[in-house]
Amino acid sequence: MSFKTVTPNLMVESVNQTIEYYQTQLDFELMATVPEKGDFAWAMMQRDSVTLMFQKRESLLEEIPALADQSGGGALTLYIDVDNVSNLHGALQDKVEIVQPLHTTFYGRTEFAIKDCNGFVLAFASSEV
Repeated sequence: MSFKTVTPNLMVESVNQTIEYYQTQLDFELMATVPEKGDFAWAMMQRDSVTLMFQKRESLLEEIPALADQSGGGALTLYIDVDNVSNLHGALQDKVEIVQPLHTTFYGRTEFAIKDCNGFVLAFASSEV
């Protein structure tokens, strides 16, 4: 048995607002929604080989009631490997909320982090020197 991929399904208050944010701020492409039009309960978005799913709180709690005590944003970081983190930082710095400045880590990666419209932290990193 082998693991193939992981695709986070993130609980959000508004899937529609999240779609707009990820399209306009981070250039993600909308792949699928439920329902197909209107007030979405779920969406899948992708940019290059990174796929994220977003599900409206009420919808997700119907499926997994154990999440009822969880708040948005979560205590996690989505760590995304990119080709040129400095260029991405330059393109995003005036468009998004940067919560960790561009820096080189103790393990030799150059990275920065943003907070999305739902409070999730996305860290972008590359092996620049």
